[in-house]
Amino acid sequence: MSEYQYYEFVAVDRPLTVTQQRELRALSTRARITSSSFVNDYQWGDLKGDPREWMQRYFDAFLYLANWGTHRIALRLPIAALDPGTAAEYCVGESACSWATRTHVILDLQSEDEDGDEVYEGGGYLAAILPARAGLAAGDRRLLYLAWLLCVQSRELDDDEPEPPVPPGLGDLSGPLRALVDFLRLDPDLLAVAAETSMPQKEATPSTAVLSRWVKALPESEKDDVVLRLLRGDDAHLRSELLARFHGPIPKESTGGRRTVTDLLAAAGERRLRRQRLAREREAAERERRERAAAVAREQHLNVLAGRQEQAWQRVAAMIETKKPKEYDAAVALLSDLKALAERDGGTEAFHRRVRQLRERHARKPSLLDRLDRAGLG
Repeated sequence: MSEYQYYEFVAVDRPLTVTQQRELRALSTRARITSSSFVNDYQWGDLKGDPREWMQRYFDAFLYLANWGTHRIALRLPIAALDPGTAAEYCVGESACSWATRTHVILDLQSEDEDGDEVYEGGGYLAAILPARAGLAAGDRRLLYLAWLLCVQSRELDDDEPEPPVPPGLGDLSGPLRALVDFLRLDPDLLAVAAETSMPQKEATPSTAVLSRWVKALPESEKDDVVLRLLRGDDAHLRSELLARFHGPIPKESTGGRRTVTDLLAAAGERRLRRQRLAREREAAERERRERAAAVAREQHLNVLAGRQEQAWQRVAAMIETKKPKEYDAAVALLSDLKALAERDGGTEAFHRRVRQLRERHARKPSLLDRLDRAGLG
């Protein structure tokens, strides 16, 4: 199988200028380039550019995957929307890192799977994940905690490393965050254990009446500034910023205290074993149920056959006379049913006598005799 790599970049806050599009086109003649995106896939070559540099210069989101198992996603936010220190508190390893420019902070998350992927088409992943960026800009730290958890899963942290503050709502992820979890292949048991100390999340979009009271309480100068920024249209995160102010400071600690990497991995391991045991028990119960149902159906079938044994023998004879392989198979299946009925009702001797007579009558049909032998009808 040839190599497959997929690159997708998206500009969210500002469109690419004509000059920027020309710069990108100079690096790729076959990429799909628009004022808001760059998309290309490769089966033999590779991107003639540095995604890290492109994120700093052009784009707000980047997704990459390769058929040897690499999944990578990067998000860029203005420093006004995400404090670099907060990002660095959660992005602490090779699987999740962050860095800041003069104007932005960039998160870079990566998942490796040595077994690779079965499906290599890249389209659609970034569109599903991208709305989580707006949540992060509004103060939702769940994406950051997932980044830290990725480092835990990759065994990149010391055993006694304490977890950062656990954000609320970790047990009830949004669709975009769930898409991120799937793309990064986060362990569901590790995520479930991590969410145990996460408080419920506040309502994401408060009612109009509640917002109205809050807006009326704002100073007139702040309202004027918001309207001016809105009219200028140069602040893509204005709504997120206002909602973050409305909700207030995010709780710094979970109700259960700070656990260590060892605590989380051990609890995830126990949960995995418990889940696997319960799954085996359910499978065993389901298998037993199917076997009981099959036994009941088999018994009912034999009861019907018991009243039609002579007709069944006549059908066997008629099917054999056709000299067709499929009819031979059907005759052998019916003889197997007659054998089971004979064993149940004490007619084994009479059954074997009739089978011997049948074999003698058709001694020159080796294909039939072979089928009878393989079915235990000697």
